[in-house]
Amino acid sequence: MLITQQYRAQNAELHKDRADYGTSGKKWAQVVHMLMQEHGCVSVLDYGCGKRTLEKALGFPIHNYDPCIEGLDAEPKPADLVCCTDVLEHIEPRCIDDVLDDIKRCTGKLALLTVATVPAKKTLPDGRNAHILLRPVKWWLPELMNRWDLIAFQDLGPEFMAVMR
Repeated sequence: MLITQQYRAQNAELHKDRADYGTSGKKWAQVVHMLMQEHGCVSVLDYGCGKRTLEKALGFPIHNYDPCIEGLDAEPKPADLVCCTDVLEHIEPRCIDDVLDDIKRCTGKLALLTVATVPAKKTLPDGRNAHILLRPVKWWLPELMNRWDLIAFQDLGPEFMAVMR
């Protein structure tokens, strides 16, 4: 299971009510361009795309998936490069294995993953912090490396970036 209906409703409400929720994808556009060029990636999937700011910053159409936004919630198709930025810390703990396995299923060549390791500034409608899966890097890396090979890693303080093959 990728997401429960109750949690989907919580996130859908947050996306609807907050213009600033689901907007961090744009800051990774330069990295995405570089990865596409260096690794010959043609197709891109933004897994957990939110407001589709990565696509807007890239300036060309990409595949967008977000289970909490109507019209973007269809099962994602594989792409050369899967970007999942500021998403994994929002996944329900009981669903994280299924979500990581689904991202792996979609990954043709590379996955660009960024994960926050500190609490969010936003809260869910039920009062919980929006980062419901807060884990340290030392927890995340084995989870990722069970599915992919790590080709680049950068600890950015409140978050980390990993490029996986």
